[in-house]
Amino acid sequence: MAVMTRLRSRQEWKFFAVLFRASPGLATAWWTLLVLRGLLPALVAVAMGTLVSAIQRHQTLGGPLTFVGVVFVSFQVFVPIHQGVSANLGSRAANWMNDRLLRATVHPPGMAHLERSGLISDLTVARDFDLGIMGPPLSISMDFIAGGLVELLAGVASALVLIRYRWWAPLLLVVAWGSTHWLLRESAVWKDRNTEEVRDAQRHADYAYRLAVDPPAAKEVRLFGLSGWVVDRFAARRTRLYELQWKATRLRERSVVTCLVVVLGANLAVFWTLAQAVADGRVSLASMIVFLQTAIGTSAIAFGGLSWALDGSAAPAAAVLRLDAAMAAAGALPLGHTPATGLPAREIRFRDVTFGYATESGEAGRAVLAGFDLTIPAGSSMAIVGQNGAGKTTLAKLLCRLYDPTSGAVEIDGTDLRELELDEWRSRLTAVFQDFIRFDLSLRENVAPNGASDTDIVAALQGAGASDLSALDTILARGYDGGTDLSGGQWQRVALARALCAVRLGAGVVLLDEPTAQLDVRGESEIFQRVLEATRDCTTILISHRFSTVRRADCICVLENSRVVELGTHDELMALGGRYHTMFEMQASRFVELDDKGEEVIYETLG
Repeated sequence: MAVMTRLRSRQEWKFFAVLFRASPGLATAWWTLLVLRGLLPALVAVAMGTLVSAIQRHQTLGGPLTFVGVVFVSFQVFVPIHQGVSANLGSRAANWMNDRLLRATVHPPGMAHLERSGLISDLTVARDFDLGIMGPPLSISMDFIAGGLVELLAGVASALVLIRYRWWAPLLLVVAWGSTHWLLRESAVWKDRNTEEVRDAQRHADYAYRLAVDPPAAKEVRLFGLSGWVVDRFAARRTRLYELQWKATRLRERSVVTCLVVVLGANLAVFWTLAQAVADGRVSLASMIVFLQTAIGTSAIAFGGLSWALDGSAAPAAAVLRLDAAMAAAGALPLGHTPATGLPAREIRFRDVTFGYATESGEAGRAVLAGFDLTIPAGSSMAIVGQNGAGKTTLAKLLCRLYDPTSGAVEIDGTDLRELELDEWRSRLTAVFQDFIRFDLSLRENVAPNGASDTDIVAALQGAGASDLSALDTILARGYDGGTDLSGGQWQRVALARALCAVRLGAGVVLLDEPTAQLDVRGESEIFQRVLEATRDCTTILISHRFSTVRRADCICVLENSRVVELGTHDELMALGGRYHTMFEMQASRFVELDDKGEEVIYETLG
């Protein structure tokens, strides 16, 4: 029982289980062909012995020749068929693993599972296993895996036939050839290569590779002359990865002579006694041919088994299966059952909220927020400012229920946010994050991924100051025919239009995290004024370092050391002469004058 438990816990067992889950029919065909291929060398020996025996006895050769012909043709047919099945099964298994990983990452309602360091290495191995970066894709690896298992099975099948000669002969050869796995190398049979250290090295190598090949890094890599550095870093990291993998399969510090003595001794004993038996007439010529071929065929045990390809394929399969449960637990959130329709009607309140991001072990880490209290009246706009690390973005994540507080509560009209129906609450929210997503899709789908009328989409673009972007079917990526790319400022307007479109579709809370960081001063002032007008019936929360935008909010909250240190309007906080006043004066100050036509002109100087 304990042996079976240990066997089931091995990643190779889990990989073979994945094959059946991915495609039961193909997996059955794959194993059937593998067994048939493994039996063929022993069948060749038997067929040749049958043919020689028939010749010696002057019997009809029709049957023996047919037997030989069937085995010979099977050799020619089974191999290419098995290769095709291997490639197809590998693709199916890769798709199954990718689908399983997709569900594991997307289905949890929270996002702690995507930011926990303890899961990142497994996530990297599971995500990139089939890209050919660190090894062949699974559709190719399956043929190498089959080859190793066919060799092992062929050796065992030959040994079984050899039992007809002497019971001890195959046992002696199996032990001798099998000992090479232990005497010469620690293969994946004895020691997993996919250790935590190996996964970490693979993650670093993968990151260096992506710096070289992904477009976002191309500008800096070239501008700062980092091409050589990136290549050297990738080479060093990959070399380290291979060193660690080789360490797990290295030649052991034992004399190769020892291995040769064991193998040669066993083979000499078998072949010597076989020769003596033939000489004494105890073994016929036909039997000698069978026993000689099977004795030689038993050596395949040394060359077959669980190969490097299986180790490289089983590791991501095991990682996917581990992530399935681990991510579900890490990203789990209570879904809630209280309706959220029309909320908030009175206020959003952070009541004595404490929160810290989980450590690798899953325990709560250093508190980013500790005893935090803040009330945001419904239908008002509040700006939140503070130094980096003050907890501003964490507040946004808690409000979106991407995380739940460690203690305390976020309350909507007095109801704990955790009690509200999760999807319904999120439908009441819209946001522009600093690292907003840029879909390689049409402008229409970028503004309204879940669909909306063209009227709402165009109105949202106009509200975001992007009325010049009118071709809704244009793909916003240069990699597609007729596609185009946008400037940083244009992309930011598209992200703002996405939020404004959601408001038109019913969102009542607007969360803006550095929404105008890539716009110039005039564009920033213009856009935020439009946003305030478009969201005047909403509760708007603005996180920004740009005080020309912040000052327009109904109320400004200054965070420091995860606590509210100042709260009031721009004029009130400036008159107070405290932290907000200091930050405002240190930043570039904006002021407005009238030109000859009486229109506002915005300037920017250093205060």
